[in-house]
Amino acid sequence: MSEPEERAEPLATAKSGAVGVIGLDLRGDTPAPKKQVYSWALWDWATQPFNSVILTFIFTALYLVGPDFLPADIAALGEKDPVRVAAEADLASGLGLGSTIAALAILLLAPVLGQRADAAGKQKLWLGIGTGALIVSMFGLWFVTPQVSMFWVGVALISAGTVFQEIAAVNSNAMLIGIANQKTIGRISGLGWGFGYIGGIIALVIVVVLDAFDWFGMSTDNGLPFRLIAVGCAVWAIVFSIPIFLNVPEPSLGRPERKVGFFASYGLLVKDVVGLYRSPETRTTFWFLLASAVFRDGLSGVFTFGAVIASTIFGFEFQELVIFGIAANLIAGVSTIIAGLFDDRFGPKRIILLSLASMTIAGLVVFFLRDGGTMVFWIGGLVLCAFVGPAQAAARSFLARVTPAGREGEIFGLYATTGRAASWMASGAWTLLIVLTSQTAFGILGIVVVLIAGFLLLLPVKSGRS
Repeated sequence: MSEPEERAEPLATAKSGAVGVIGLDLRGDTPAPKKQVYSWALWDWATQPFNSVILTFIFTALYLVGPDFLPADIAALGEKDPVRVAAEADLASGLGLGSTIAALAILLLAPVLGQRADAAGKQKLWLGIGTGALIVSMFGLWFVTPQVSMFWVGVALISAGTVFQEIAAVNSNAMLIGIANQKTIGRISGLGWGFGYIGGIIALVIVVVLDAFDWFGMSTDNGLPFRLIAVGCAVWAIVFSIPIFLNVPEPSLGRPERKVGFFASYGLLVKDVVGLYRSPETRTTFWFLLASAVFRDGLSGVFTFGAVIASTIFGFEFQELVIFGIAANLIAGVSTIIAGLFDDRFGPKRIILLSLASMTIAGLVVFFLRDGGTMVFWIGGLVLCAFVGPAQAAARSFLARVTPAGREGEIFGLYATTGRAASWMASGAWTLLIVLTSQTAFGILGIVVVLIAGFLLLLPVKSGRS
């Protein structure tokens, strides 16, 4: 029996409108073929270099918010000169502004596009659109040459890539429900995040090798290595995203009765959100969406600004930052895969709370001991990375456990939206504290406060079936 035939009968159940049925229950105890599981996990592998290489460790931290984009007279000043420090803080806050604008775009688009994908049964189509647009954004970074006028072009492309990756991730998450059940969701979700981190390691190792061999004699002027890195990440995404489109089935056959016009989708969305709260069967989903919106924004802040902290506060140079990135991704990948096994045994809520508490302590240590040298960031930063992946994977599995059948794209679209609705918190607190103090270090406190708030909001959320 072919794989589509295997899925046809339970998917018809999803199409029947039985809201009380959880999507994960439709597969029963039958495990998905390993080919489908690993093909799905490879999408995280394919797109992770955008996060690890471009957004976190290399392109933004060492290039876009560095001296290459400062006016020549300011770049010539000493690294500790107050004028230069303030100018570099302006670049960091500019990156934060771009992140905030991207968050607003996701807020407006993610749930409606997810809802429309559910109605048409076209999650793979929208996964392809989001992934393709992300790849185009990465290719576009080739044109971001080291000029003051190109700084905002770089911010715009990275922000656009963030939006498109989130749109794609909504549909990737929805497809997870088609290959997992209540007994395997934790480990499969953890496998995806783990694959992503390991893919990030390999991409960073390639960068280290190229730098160690002086880019094999290639000119390093005009930001050429960084621009080539962005192109390499785009090619990487093309190659490794192919399996999910070939091997992983749509999570549902669609819900034609819910097809409406684009703007009418917003009205339907409001009705659905109210329904989530009013129905006892989905109220846990509603409260978890709100709580996770806050703590996931704190996790996003760690990724977005972590390497900026390492380079501007602790003085990490290229090689040290890349080596740190490799170590961080290795620890995050291993810890996430292991945490997935504990997720299935103890439930995702415990994993998330433990992770948030540990990250809060590590963040405070990094801030208050920042004058203690690079070892402070090595220890504190690696502790942060050991828990950020498990928190992300457990959050995804928690939501999958309480998602009604046939509403996968919509619920994960709301997951993206509620996260972005609160995303002004981390990036806004980061930007505000830096502007008020003219010191990048105080941005750390903004991220920590958001992590604490997320922890407190999650505490009263009932675990339900998780």
